Amino acid sequence: MAERMLKFTAVERETPAKRPAAARGGDFHEIYADFIDAKAAEQASRCSQCGVPFCQTHCPLHNNIPDWLRMTAEGRLQEAYALSQATNSMPEICGRICPQDRLCEGSCTIEQSGHGTVTIGAVERYLTDKAWEEGWVQPLCAGPDRGRSVGIVGAGPAGLAAAERLREAGYAVTVYDRHDRAGGLLIYGIPGFKLEKDVVERRTRRLAEGGIEFRQNFEVGRDATLAELRAQHDAVLIATGVYAARDMVVPGVGSAGVIPALDYLLASNRVGLGDAVPAYQSGELNAAGKSVVVVGGGDTAMDCVRTAVRQGAKSVTCLYRRDRANMPGSAREVAHAEEEGVTFEWLAAPRAVLGEAERAAGLRAARMRLGPPDATGRQAPEEVEGGDFELAADLVIKALGFDPEDLPALFGAEDLAVTRWGTLKADFKTMMTSIPGVFAAGDIVRGASLVVWAIRDGRDAADAIHTYLSQPARMAAE
Repeated sequence: MAERMLKFTAVERETPAKRPAAARGGDFHEIYADFIDAKAAEQASRCSQCGVPFCQTHCPLHNNIPDWLRMTAEGRLQEAYALSQATNSMPEICGRICPQDRLCEGSCTIEQSGHGTVTIGAVERYLTDKAWEEGWVQPLCAGPDRGRSVGIVGAGPAGLAAAERLREAGYAVTVYDRHDRAGGLLIYGIPGFKLEKDVVERRTRRLAEGGIEFRQNFEVGRDATLAELRAQHDAVLIATGVYAARDMVVPGVGSAGVIPALDYLLASNRVGLGDAVPAYQSGELNAAGKSVVVVGGGDTAMDCVRTAVRQGAKSVTCLYRRDRANMPGSAREVAHAEEEGVTFEWLAAPRAVLGEAERAAGLRAARMRLGPPDATGRQAPEEVEGGDFELAADLVIKALGFDPEDLPALFGAEDLAVTRWGTLKADFKTMMTSIPGVFAAGDIVRGASLVVWAIRDGRDAADAIHTYLSQPARMAAE
């Protein structure tokens, strides 16, 4: 190991080559190239193999990162891939979109010592892409048939992770989703420059070929009630995510040209997938030639500003009420956006949309400063008197975050208990909701969060459902 590893003092941190901003700003292809074999091995060799792997403990999936880095450095790529996918249902997706700077890489021991973190995410992506190329990714193999079925509502990362694990355990699995493609936000929310769609589609195709049934364009409450799904299945998992957009409460917010972030991103992704989108063709959900202002500071806002650049916007500005250090979005994404020409107005909040009801013409904003901490512990923004200013804007995109939809009403299940935030109440240990046999996982329980947490929750929910359905008393009764 000493010959292969611990090279962080001699080998500099290096990420895969990134396409120049001028070249990538006109398309939706991913911005990073792939590692070549030698470079992946070299970067993996920088791992210090520390006794307490903080990278592993700060990964929601507790991926065995030091061991698969060592295997990569030693050229044992197939073994490294096998170990990486043992704890992660979608390693190549996490390698692309996880905020590693806040998770594994941000906790890397050699980063703390000033040598620069190991490029964990890039190596993770490299290993699984290599596995697909070499045929190491095996077909989904169902376990012995248990004679029981599970219905999963939602084909996003939590639902897909649970479906895979349950199918491997021998359950019949049906996934219900409101969209016409499986993948949830992986397909329709995240732009192609971060996650190209064929990467997702090969995952969902593997699940379908492994016997998981997908019922697309299916809405619980419209096509079947939750009670009807419960009658069809031995257990039901709700993994819908959270998609109710938070709104701006300012004058003029109802004007034409003021749109929700998800509508905008969904239209862009559909066009990229080859769909006809009338609202895009009409210009309603298209930034081409427009002055665009995106309000918000999370990763969704970054997706919007970078999408607007690629659609040919005249100018793109991000308005955020706190400063850069307090921005919830990935620092890496902010840097990419700045490289691509996005202007950031820090410490600024919307005050009114300008123009007429038929057409927005701009945004009046207030300058802010950070005051005492609020209930969350973060410094609360306060208006600076006399600090108003105006921005030209033909298109204002609201990217203020997401709340849960009213699932009890939508699903026709008034006995489905929710928290005061509208998320589903689920037992911490069993992941069961207030309705026996109905489980919940992902953002609909924890609130808007990361894909990697959704995968973790989906895998945990599958294990909880298996435990529930394997109880001797339940098996005897059925």
